[in-house]
Amino acid sequence: MRFCQLMPRQGQKGTWINDDIVTSYSELHHQGYALSVEVWDGDELAGGLYGVILGKVFFGESMFSLKSNASKFGFISLARKLAMEGYAVIDCQQPNPYLQSLGGEFISGEDFQGILRKNRSEWLR
Repeated sequence: MRFCQLMPRQGQKGTWINDDIVTSYSELHHQGYALSVEVWDGDELAGGLYGVILGKVFFGESMFSLKSNASKFGFISLARKLAMEGYAVIDCQQPNPYLQSLGGEFISGEDFQGILRKNRSEWLR
């Protein structure tokens, strides 16, 4: 999360990831509702991503790369793991060419709500 917080973003002056958000998501992680993926090149952190888990839905929050394609590798690795575990969908929030290059597809709000309703019982542990 810290690297997502510190990475400069084209066309943006800052980030929504402040210290309170880092603290909150860290607590969600300790409770089993958030996870992060780190991609390492030897002993150097190369990229990563994090998000929230509710039932069998993963909500991606942010990703970063210090080396070319590192966040892609992390995302693809995570997507494969979640698929094997029966996850229904990965919510990437905003469609964009980067996510489309990874196989992301836009779905309607109605379809997304249906997926959430179908998986709602999984949210209550």
